[in-house]
Amino acid sequence: MTWCDVERPAVVLGSTQADAVVDAGRATAAGIDVVRRRSGGGAVLLVAGEVVWADVVVPAGDPLWHDDVGRAFAWLGRAWADALSSLGVDSVTVHEGPPIVTTWSRLVCFAGRGAGEVAVGPRKVVGISQRRTRSSALFQCACLLRWDPAPLAHVLAFERDDERDELAQALTALAVGLDELVGPVPPAAVEAAFLAALTSR
Repeated sequence: MTWCDVERPAVVLGSTQADAVVDAGRATAAGIDVVRRRSGGGAVLLVAGEVVWADVVVPAGDPLWHDDVGRAFAWLGRAWADALSSLGVDSVTVHEGPPIVTTWSRLVCFAGRGAGEVAVGPRKVVGISQRRTRSSALFQCACLLRWDPAPLAHVLAFERDDERDELAQALTALAVGLDELVGPVPPAAVEAAFLAALTSR
């Protein structure tokens, strides 16, 4: 497992997303970099102090490996759920079954819910994407410490500003940060809770 620290704000695109989903001019003006991850899914805005990002690699043949791509997420989602519960978050669930698709889920990671992702009620707290090779699976995890969708909506490419407003409003109801659920939580506390949950696997 590798912790990824955010040094400056960045929109991270999924591996199959086109660069054109971001308005490059708006991103530059806002001081937000645009980068790409190797795993799939929608865009994520990383801001220091607002998200905990972890990369988890499972070698093929490991007891945690699963040939079914969808079921491969389950153990990791349960580890995140255990970690959040230990931090005082109530009613944590791990998504199972088909993805929950919304109008915006192909564009923004936290607008939908896939296998293994963690939510409280209808609002996602932890997003997980996956990249697989014959030798290993890479899981990239983002846990929201704070959720403000407006800066992400601001730099995405739309023809009209009211579309950005509509996206930001929708995203407010689709995701939530730990600060809203239990109050401010230091990144180190989330990291420690997740490590403890992983070592119990």
